[in-house]
Amino acid sequence: MPHAAAPPFTPSSRAHSTSTSSPVPRAADSDRRRTSASVVLRSVLEHGPVARSGIARLTGLSPASVTDYCARFTRLGLIREAAAPRRSGGVGRPHLPVDLDDSRFVVGGIHVAVPYTTVALLDLRGRVVAERQLKHERTDAGWVLERAADGLAALLARAPGRRPLGVGVAAGGWVDRDSGTVVEHPLLGWRDVAVGEALGARTGLPVHVDGHARALVNAERLFGRARGSRSVLHLFVGNMVDAAFATNDEVHHGPRSQAGAIAHLPLGGGTQRCACGRVGCLQVELSERTLCRRAREAGVMDGVNPMRVLEAAAAGDPVAARLLVDRSRMVGRAAALLLDILNPETVVVTEIGAMYRTDCLAALRESVGPERAASVSPTSFADSVLATAGGSVALDMLFRDPLGSSPQPT
Repeated sequence: MPHAAAPPFTPSSRAHSTSTSSPVPRAADSDRRRTSASVVLRSVLEHGPVARSGIARLTGLSPASVTDYCARFTRLGLIREAAAPRRSGGVGRPHLPVDLDDSRFVVGGIHVAVPYTTVALLDLRGRVVAERQLKHERTDAGWVLERAADGLAALLARAPGRRPLGVGVAAGGWVDRDSGTVVEHPLLGWRDVAVGEALGARTGLPVHVDGHARALVNAERLFGRARGSRSVLHLFVGNMVDAAFATNDEVHHGPRSQAGAIAHLPLGGGTQRCACGRVGCLQVELSERTLCRRAREAGVMDGVNPMRVLEAAAAGDPVAARLLVDRSRMVGRAAALLLDILNPETVVVTEIGAMYRTDCLAALRESVGPERAASVSPTSFADSVLATAGGSVALDMLFRDPLGSSPQPT
């Protein structure tokens, strides 16, 4: 992606006096301002159109602070006043509600899967504006990332009225968020790939990288069914099998972001031998590769696309339906295992059977158990889950630090 197609933006900066009589800014003050800015913008996202007085009540911040942050966000183009003012009791000055301005900015989203890469543009509400899949003719990292950058540039060229704030990248395997590195992705054969650095150089934009299960936890808490939940477990079951856990609006990463690596947890009753030498590992039992192999052996389909199994089941093939239900039931057993360990308030599962078939979701919930079944839901983003995963990495950064992640006002 040439730099001219997507010029970099300088984050907002705040000048500090160098006078010796001025107090030295403390890190705690900066953290407090960042947190306050975040809760104000999140309140507008979740409750807008909302009056500034309403934001003050929701956040516990002073009306003066809310007014100040809203003025900054308006200058940056993140929020706008709603079209129609509202009056309180029909007397006095009208309340001017504010709402998120989703017409100016987008973030780029890149999700690197095994067979293809998804590139997308998302607005500030996490909605997919444009999306494209790029099939992998090769899986070497340089080629895949170059194609992703070019694909993103093509989407931006067709959205001339939108300014990109940054790029989010999500992938399976071991992803170190702090360094922007895919440390290990065994199915792609990637090791220590500096994804953030490579894409930043090609796009000229801030690039943030994370694992796709953690990315989707952030998407759920910002835009999905888990909004407001105190603790969320996300189980991602695709070609890769991983999990993520968030409490009090914070996703647990662990040292070098290794948390959520569940591929080799044992699943009772499993029969498949894993490359690690053991039998019944979650990865080999639940992956879409295993589903497709079983479907080929049963004569349901050819190829490696799990959507063909769904299509066969929808067309009335009982073998395809049984394969999907059996897999969802095993996914439910995996979810029950993680529930026993983490005891989250909400469980979100990304798995094609539960996403598209009620019999699969019922089988999954049955395996979890009746006392906890109601806490389990399929992903909120069935029609755009991979695009949402990539874009949400960047959107999470925006909503955590809106003043530091936004461009200078024009």
